[in-house]
Amino acid sequence: MAALYGALEAGRVGIFESPTGTGKSLSLICGALSWLRDAEQKKRQEEERLLAAAEPGRPGGGGSAGEPDWVAAFVRRKEERDAADRLKEEQIRRKKREDRLEKIRHNIQLKYAAKRKRSEEDEAKRLLQLSKEVLSEGAGVDALAQLDHSEEELILAEYESDEEKKAVSELEEDDDDLEEEHVTKIYYCSRTHSQLSQFVHEVQKSPFGKETRLVSLGSRQNLCVNEEVRRLGALQLINDRCMEMQKNKHEKKSDEDVEGKKRRVSRAVCPFYSCEQMQFLRDEVLVEVKDIEQLVALGRETKACPYYGSRYAIPAAQLVVLPYQMLLHEPTRNAAGIKLKDQVVIIDEAHNLIDTITCVHSAEVSGSQLCCAHSQLLQYMERYRKRLKAKNLMYIKQILYLLEQFVAVLGVLCLTGNVKQNPNCQAVSQTGTVLKSINDFLFQSQTDNINLFKVRRYCEKSLISRKLFGFVERYGGPATAVKTNKENQKLAGLQNFLLTLQQGSDKEAGTLQSPPTEAESSQLRAGSPLMQIEGFLSALTNANQDGRVILNRQGTVGQSSLKFLLLNPAVHFAKVVEECHAVIIAGGTMQPVADFREQLLSCAGVDPARVVEFSCGHVIPPENILPIILCSGPSNQQLEFTYQSRDLPQMMDETGRILCNLCNVVPGGVVCFFPSYEYAKQVYAHWEKTGLLTRLATKKKIFQEPKKANQVEQVLVEYAKCIKRCSQAGGQMTGALLLSVVGGKMSEGINFSDDLGRCVVMVGMPYPNIKSPELQEKMAWLDKTMPRATGQAPSRVLIENLCMKAVNQSIGRAIRHQKDFASILLLDHRYARPAVFNKLPQWIRERTQVKPAFGSAFAELRKFHRGKLDAL
Repeated sequence: MAALYGALEAGRVGIFESPTGTGKSLSLICGALSWLRDAEQKKRQEEERLLAAAEPGRPGGGGSAGEPDWVAAFVRRKEERDAADRLKEEQIRRKKREDRLEKIRHNIQLKYAAKRKRSEEDEAKRLLQLSKEVLSEGAGVDALAQLDHSEEELILAEYESDEEKKAVSELEEDDDDLEEEHVTKIYYCSRTHSQLSQFVHEVQKSPFGKETRLVSLGSRQNLCVNEEVRRLGALQLINDRCMEMQKNKHEKKSDEDVEGKKRRVSRAVCPFYSCEQMQFLRDEVLVEVKDIEQLVALGRETKACPYYGSRYAIPAAQLVVLPYQMLLHEPTRNAAGIKLKDQVVIIDEAHNLIDTITCVHSAEVSGSQLCCAHSQLLQYMERYRKRLKAKNLMYIKQILYLLEQFVAVLGVLCLTGNVKQNPNCQAVSQTGTVLKSINDFLFQSQTDNINLFKVRRYCEKSLISRKLFGFVERYGGPATAVKTNKENQKLAGLQNFLLTLQQGSDKEAGTLQSPPTEAESSQLRAGSPLMQIEGFLSALTNANQDGRVILNRQGTVGQSSLKFLLLNPAVHFAKVVEECHAVIIAGGTMQPVADFREQLLSCAGVDPARVVEFSCGHVIPPENILPIILCSGPSNQQLEFTYQSRDLPQMMDETGRILCNLCNVVPGGVVCFFPSYEYAKQVYAHWEKTGLLTRLATKKKIFQEPKKANQVEQVLVEYAKCIKRCSQAGGQMTGALLLSVVGGKMSEGINFSDDLGRCVVMVGMPYPNIKSPELQEKMAWLDKTMPRATGQAPSRVLIENLCMKAVNQSIGRAIRHQKDFASILLLDHRYARPAVFNKLPQWIRERTQVKPAFGSAFAELRKFHRGKLDAL
């Protein structure tokens, strides 16, 4: 906490490491919020000093050379008065906001009054709907239609109350009251919504829980309370529908259709997007700390949109909690109203920060998506050509040309891919992967003459992807009524072309097929791929040296893809560290930190003197952990799991024998990590054939990590139940063995505390696939741009760092709290090499034993676990 406070006070960029179970979250909360409280107090004292200095009657000093004293004094006094006026206005706004929140906090009657008013509004809406239904009944409509012109003026016009007319402007005015130019904020980011919820619960329990104005931000998928929109499922569909409904709320009501007297579906508005209701939700959010789930529950209760309500609360918030993808992507950051100037950013669980930035700013599109978007956009342009302005037509034609050329370049090198044919039946004669610089790709695809910056800006401003989605939603299904046979044929062609992309049909696009079924049409309305293609176009505006385009040519154009790979994540992190007062990168396992210093901070232009590192040990007693590097197995086979040797039968047999011995002495659960799914599957099949699996199963029930994410929870539940059952029943079966994969679903974020993980085994060193074209390009880029700081090539350092980051994450699953205990077994003699050993976390490195022979290692393991069982 002291180190964090000092880093924030000095405006540093800090790399903080504190193992899981040491109170990292609470330390971040107390250290950061203590600093924020003191910073606000200092700021107010400075304001009082400036206001006192601006009081009339204060004597002025002499003027500068060549300038009369009275002129200099006048200018200085005017500047001081202007600054004092700004401070007074800010104080008034702050006082008004604090008074309102205090009133809400202590006056329960206001809450009940607001709830009663909402109930009255609901009843009024219900009665209004009943009145409309009565009018729409047959006799009522006929009577209304038969009225002559002279009686028309007797009919009441549609009523809109003064409150409804003023709602938007009142919200805007009230926003001015909340806006404070110099409100210092702490933006706390983590990887997942569940991690953010855990952090908010820690804030609630802390001494700062009642006085902190905290806002939780999330995606529409997590915060939307409109069940009709939530049922769409996919994030893109939810975003599109929400934006459309919000737009309809502000637009003038369209004329009703003559036949049905009903508004079109696309003109629907969201009942939760009410300015008055969102004002109430905003104030409730600021009054009391709430996590995402509580925010959603409040939105349902108040019938207000939590997604927009939380954003209205940002200006007055002191602590903003958000997923770090939202902070690291500048367009998303701007859309959420996040301003980083002179603020503090804390990025927790930041061990994968470099990969996350790379992933957020990379983009991939398939040949099928390119052809699908081209077909949709072409149909859209043909249908509305006479209604579109010249500039719209120009940009649409540019986008169509880009799509055509991208499909062509996917075909073969001589540009023979055809966007108008079904991509699933266009064979690619030259399969394989090719990497190109951005400029080379644009030259080859003959698109270097198009200004991609302007195209990107047009896509952002015109919302063309959302318009296209609405078009596909309206005309992509068979039930849509159209006016002419010609139009019907065109739209049927669109439907069937989209269907061929879904089914991989061999027929050419444009030929009429049987109409899609209802289930198929619902799949067709999954939205336009143009939004994803916009992301690829945006990625192509990166500097030529900062990325590469990967052309992955498979059997057909549809199966092939274009991918932009970001090589320099620092270019997108630079703005964060430039604008912020301080940035803290924190995690339970940050080693090795060289990647953060060199690839991220140094390349982002951060002065090395501004960077501070902090790492602390674990809170567990030294005797509660036993890390061992094992160099050979029971039959004296040297353990070296290289790509050349790990497939040997004797290596797989030796691994099985080690686990058999372990399962005899380790109680509860044993978690064994393999370098890859393929190797884990290969070893399992070998053990099954040799009978080793049967021997293992006599002591531990064997579980395997599933590849599908939705099956992970079920496997973990069964694994935990088995361990509990064995510990209660006794007998020969002592627990369970979980075969997992480094970098898989169970190597991060899973809690193997107590009996769930009494021993963690790491089989070999999980080096990344060095034959991967993407990794090879990254290595070449590093060797070209990074200095040789340690005498090793930067690419070699990268490979080792990627390996050890994965190892450290996996073995960190074992110890989860102060009274926990576990053994850690690293099966490979290469872990003992100084360059590798020094990249283990400090708290593990300090206690690690290197054992050349299995006998001595086994004796230590048996002694450790028997001693712990006796103590229990």
